[in-house]
Amino acid sequence: MLLIQHIFLTTAIFAFMEAWAWFSHKYLLHGPLWFIHRSHHRQRKSWFEWNDSVSLLYAALAGFLIFKGAPTGSWHLDAGLGIALYGVFYFLFHDIIIHQRVRYKHPFKNAYVRRLIRAHKQHHRHGEKNPGEAYGFLFAHKKYSVK
Repeated sequence: MLLIQHIFLTTAIFAFMEAWAWFSHKYLLHGPLWFIHRSHHRQRKSWFEWNDSVSLLYAALAGFLIFKGAPTGSWHLDAGLGIALYGVFYFLFHDIIIHQRVRYKHPFKNAYVRRLIRAHKQHHRHGEKNPGEAYGFLFAHKKYSVK
């Protein structure tokens, strides 16, 4: 496969992961898997919450695909890299910037980052399974823009 094809497929999988994150968050995590995701909508008592097991599942899938595809450079490698890259962004934006699971003092002035933070806070406004909104991760509707 040509390098451009690898880059395209990795990028496409990364983009697909945003759509999958929205769908799985709304219909699975706030549905039949609420018993796992509920920990994310409660006051955290330790650094680990049951919801983190979902991220570990995706990390294992990404690792498996990378391991399978690396020797031959097959599409498995690109899929694994796309999922892993999405996981890195998830950790940086969601766990560090939004929930500050790693403490820092940095007021964000960037409009995009502030919109993500507002959308996520709106999502967490309700601690229950439903009602909810803003199920996405890297895309936050402009209605969450800071005026």
